Amino acid sequence: MTPTGTGLRRGLGVRDAVVVGLGAMIGAGVFSAPGPAARAAGSGLPAGLAVAAVVAYCNAMSSARLAARYPASGGTYVYGRERLGSFWGHLAGWAFVVGKTASCAAMALTVGAYVWPGQAHAVAVAAVLALTAVNYGGIQKSAWLTRLIVAVVLAVLTAVVAACLTSGRAEAGRLDVGLSSGAGGVLQAAGLLFFAFAGYARIATLGEEVRDPARTIPRAIPWALGIALVVYACVTIAVLAVLGAGRLGQTAAPLADAVRAAGVPGLVPVVRAGAAVAALGALLSLILGVSRTTLAMARDGHLPGALAAVHPRFRVPHRAEAAVGAVVAVLAATVDVRGAIGFSSFGVLVYYAVANASAWTLSAAPPSRVVPAVGLLGCATLACALPAASVAVGAGVLAVGVAAYGVRTWRAGRRGA
Repeated sequence: MTPTGTGLRRGLGVRDAVVVGLGAMIGAGVFSAPGPAARAAGSGLPAGLAVAAVVAYCNAMSSARLAARYPASGGTYVYGRERLGSFWGHLAGWAFVVGKTASCAAMALTVGAYVWPGQAHAVAVAAVLALTAVNYGGIQKSAWLTRLIVAVVLAVLTAVVAACLTSGRAEAGRLDVGLSSGAGGVLQAAGLLFFAFAGYARIATLGEEVRDPARTIPRAIPWALGIALVVYACVTIAVLAVLGAGRLGQTAAPLADAVRAAGVPGLVPVVRAGAAVAALGALLSLILGVSRTTLAMARDGHLPGALAAVHPRFRVPHRAEAAVGAVVAVLAATVDVRGAIGFSSFGVLVYYAVANASAWTLSAAPPSRVVPAVGLLGCATLACALPAASVAVGAGVLAVGVAAYGVRTWRAGRRGA
């Protein structure tokens, strides 16, 4: 709990919370994820999407129940700490902050690649600094900008789906739902597509900034997830019907190639602009979520205490936001983070595994435990289905966090002795 007058401002209603979640879920992934997912699953791409949706649903329901019980900033870091113990909360928070910081840099570089490929790093840094400034001004400004971004992206995606399905070049035979690549390919595709839905975590991490969180968060998370699922299903069907699994798996820009194949090349620049705007929306939402988890961990001493400060006027975690923005800007300026995406995926799956394990403890009744059990098993399965290099790097970085926790606990024990 925070002292009276030093907490964050509760300014978000259900609609605002849904928009924040959509801003994270309907981000740059919808413009790029179908390609590698189709490469992994082949004709099993729709099955991969279905598996990802089931796991995401379980995680969302677990997160909603926990957020209603613990309406504070930090998301699963708080839930793990309260339900499972300090170590598990620390592990979840570490996985989220480190993994999502890499995702922030990747989204920033995506903006640069679409806006000005020759100066992608410079554009990425500018985007990070600009969005950090927006977040610094207050959560309502961030929600307003996210609402605008979501509207633009949904309009672009609607145009893509309409162009593909009405072009006369879409063939129902390309929507074969057979498992040509086997169960392993479908699971790997689900692992890639899962993160299209993972943005609802942003709603939970803003628990201290929504009005009536016990009512708002459980309503906002299913709405955001449901809308995102419909959008992804429509886009996947449209591009698969035009390109087929083979061509879709070979393209780095599936939506742009789909509208070109549909005979509407004039829509390609619009798709590129939409991808840049979507990446901006995802970046804005990611910075919000990472800074709030950083705030929660700083309050408990897992990160420097100075990061727990709340701005007296704007009522935002301004130091945490500035620190996250600075780290992401440095990464965006100096590192090609494409190889870190697999690690980010691994980290987020660990984060949600802790969320499901925490939700398991809320009730001893078997029916209430089915959803978190399925979610926990799903997270573990998808994490293991990721490429071996991603699993190895992810496990190594998480081990660093575990070691940091051990050192902090040992020092605390020595001081108390």
